[in-house]
Amino acid sequence: MNYGNSYVSSVAIYSSYGQVLRTLMEADKFDGPSIVLAYLPYTSEDDSALNILKETKLAVDSGYWPLYRWNPSKSTAAESFSLDSEAIKADLQEFLDRQNHISQLVTSEPKLAAELVTSLGSKLAEARSQKATAAYDAMLSGLDGPPLTILYASDGGMAEKYAKKLVTRAKLRGITSTIQSMDSFSLEDLKLEEHVVFITSTAGQGEPPQNGRETFKAFNAAAARGDKLFTTLKFSVFGLGDSHYWPRAEDAHYYNKPGKDLDKRLEQLGGERIADLGLGDDQDADGPMTGYKVWEPLLWKALGVDNVQVTEAEPEPVTNEHIKIASNFLRGTIAEGLKDTSTGALAPSDGQLTKFHGIYEQDDRDIRDERKSQGLEPAYSFMIRVRMAGGVCTPQQWLDMDSIADEHGNGTFKLTTRQTFQFHGVIKKHLKPSIQAINKALLDTIAACGDVNRNVLVASLPSLSHLHEECYRFGSTLSDKLLPKTSAYHEIWLDKKMVAGEAIKDVEPMYGAYYLPRKFKIAVAIPPNNDVDVFANDVGFIAIADQKGRLIGFNVTAGGGMGVTHSNKKTYPRTGDVLGFCTTDRGHKVAESILTTQRDNGNRADRKNARLKYTIDRMGLDAFKAEVEKRQGFAFEPAKPFHFESNVDEFGWIKDAQGKYHFTCFIENGRVQDEPGKDFKTGLREIAKVHKGRFRLTANQHLIVSEVPESELSTIKGLLAQYRLDNVQFSGLRLSSSACVAFPTCGLAMAESERYLPVLIDKVEKICEENGLRNDSIVMRMTGCPNGCARPYIAEVAFVGKAPGSYLMLLGGGYYGQRLNKIYRENVTEPQILAILGPMIKRYALERQKGERFGDFVIRAGYISATTAGKHWYEGMGGEGEYREAGL
Repeated sequence: MNYGNSYVSSVAIYSSYGQVLRTLMEADKFDGPSIVLAYLPYTSEDDSALNILKETKLAVDSGYWPLYRWNPSKSTAAESFSLDSEAIKADLQEFLDRQNHISQLVTSEPKLAAELVTSLGSKLAEARSQKATAAYDAMLSGLDGPPLTILYASDGGMAEKYAKKLVTRAKLRGITSTIQSMDSFSLEDLKLEEHVVFITSTAGQGEPPQNGRETFKAFNAAAARGDKLFTTLKFSVFGLGDSHYWPRAEDAHYYNKPGKDLDKRLEQLGGERIADLGLGDDQDADGPMTGYKVWEPLLWKALGVDNVQVTEAEPEPVTNEHIKIASNFLRGTIAEGLKDTSTGALAPSDGQLTKFHGIYEQDDRDIRDERKSQGLEPAYSFMIRVRMAGGVCTPQQWLDMDSIADEHGNGTFKLTTRQTFQFHGVIKKHLKPSIQAINKALLDTIAACGDVNRNVLVASLPSLSHLHEECYRFGSTLSDKLLPKTSAYHEIWLDKKMVAGEAIKDVEPMYGAYYLPRKFKIAVAIPPNNDVDVFANDVGFIAIADQKGRLIGFNVTAGGGMGVTHSNKKTYPRTGDVLGFCTTDRGHKVAESILTTQRDNGNRADRKNARLKYTIDRMGLDAFKAEVEKRQGFAFEPAKPFHFESNVDEFGWIKDAQGKYHFTCFIENGRVQDEPGKDFKTGLREIAKVHKGRFRLTANQHLIVSEVPESELSTIKGLLAQYRLDNVQFSGLRLSSSACVAFPTCGLAMAESERYLPVLIDKVEKICEENGLRNDSIVMRMTGCPNGCARPYIAEVAFVGKAPGSYLMLLGGGYYGQRLNKIYRENVTEPQILAILGPMIKRYALERQKGERFGDFVIRAGYISATTAGKHWYEGMGGEGEYREAGL
């Protein structure tokens, strides 16, 4: 670089394919020597691609391996050097901003805002008043008991909830209490504390939660050295766990392991236990509260406040229902939070509200620990989900989405199981420009998430294009009809101003100020293909056509839903029940009546039991149906005959009755990106530039290049071939697979999904091929948590994440989504998965009956019993007879 006549660059193979490709093209084009330094961390040929990816992300994010390009052929020195490391760019910008602030302070006449100067006095007086009030409160509250520090470690929020409960109850007994996460409280400060309570949940395979791991590591290191850290510490520990989460006898020690380990370690380091270890078990009658009620009185007795009479009512905990009613119709303080540059996150309450706007706050979990060790907040970013009923978009809208992913996201986008686009890696300052760009493309994100009706699914069978068009119009107008009416979305994201003095108030005529108890999903299916998994939705419309193929109405289903909480038997998946038939013109009224019945009867006290499926089981199907009919003003007609044959997509070319062509591309798990040998993102961009028809996203995460006229056919075929998008010669297993995003962005993920399922399928494919089943469709799905985004509970074989590398294994779902599967094994790793599936698939190949599907075979062969209803899902879990899991 000093000589000035060589091209020099730095790349990371697993960081940015686009940057690597751009660098190599520049290096090849440069007239002179070119040197490209490439980062590829691995110790052996057996290292997994996933581990290499994670190590690369750590190196690039921390700045250990900077990405840059030095091209002397550029006209100026400024143009010659390009820094491609976003993390280093951000650090440089922060440094420059800080330098600008310093320059302002040292100048003879600093240009400080007038309102800042004039408000200094009032601000100072206010701060002094607040400090005096806090001191007075501390003096009063400390009269009855010693100060108490409460430290928690929590991933899902449960341990934090119990810690906050304890703080409140301590203050009611006159004890000065402070609360922090374990890792935010330094070890040096902890040595000076006298009374400390530790509350921890259990993560992974008996591991401490993320915000307590550094504390646990420090304690373990001190114990290994034989240190006695504490001389004055008096402690008690309360642990939260699930005794059924690891049901096998050899795994029993994982139950509440962090709490047990912490209790022993603190005593080993010199602490004095003042109340015995408390253990909260999800399986107890009141959940963890059963153990908490035993443990808490022991703590008050040890602190000498057990005789204090508490007459004041304990404050009601803040729930989503409180957040919604206090939000002023979904506004909250989102607008103010977007302006706060001190953090990449939003306030927790606003994080709940932005879901209604189609936005989820996330962070990069691959580098969470590394950033914490550097004293940095998590690498916050946001996921944006588009509302696009039926998954239909124009080529120009596809180009707009492609551009948004590059300009505001992480350069890729996801085709979701709800037939829409999803962007990841959008940082806070890019949120508003992203939403505005989506709206400029004549799409939006309102109600793509949240406790409202979400994106309406519509079958995408191209061979039935005329019927599809009628169903698409029905689904699209239904989606618009069920939208929230608040103007908050347009004010916050599109800069539409409020009426002066708020003379006109928002009103939600259908949802009300509380909106729905939980999410609400609708799908429209066209037999014989159930590609939208209609029975997995809160409401389903099954299209019924006359003899001429014209839509005459729908069979209506209600009560489907996938979400579950591990080991909580009050939660379960459910398939919808058929209520009856309605004509097309009455469909919207039916949907609204079911929605308002759920609005008024859903469980708002417990979000885990708030979906429509639980409302129906609690009310009874007949009573629920009667209430819906009362609201809609007419009775359902008897259901019309229909049949389904499959819920997978039909890949390749199809010609419809109007002479138009449709090509269904295989996009594995819906990830649109460029990678070596598969420049799908570039290819689809090039197709969108010339395509005159439309694109259709499927509910199985694939894409249909739709309505191709004969005159355009050769051009589209050429582009598909050029970018290898015409390749659909995959195994039946792979073509029938689906996975959610999970790591690294989803905050709910417990295990890998999208990044791991293709690897697992590589190995299961070999078993299928060895047994002559390469072309046989077996529906396999995977999710990183039990919430069920990829609809795993109706797959023939499914895996649901419990911990990194560990999954729930389920068998026996119906091939066209008509029957729930059932838990076959509660904890399996990859070797166990392959050991189970190997003999099972071989036996299926040898013993199956004509036309028998894998999900039906495992029931007939006695591996698992059929699930007859959602509320009976746990009956027979663990296998049948000789295949039953030991210990169950």
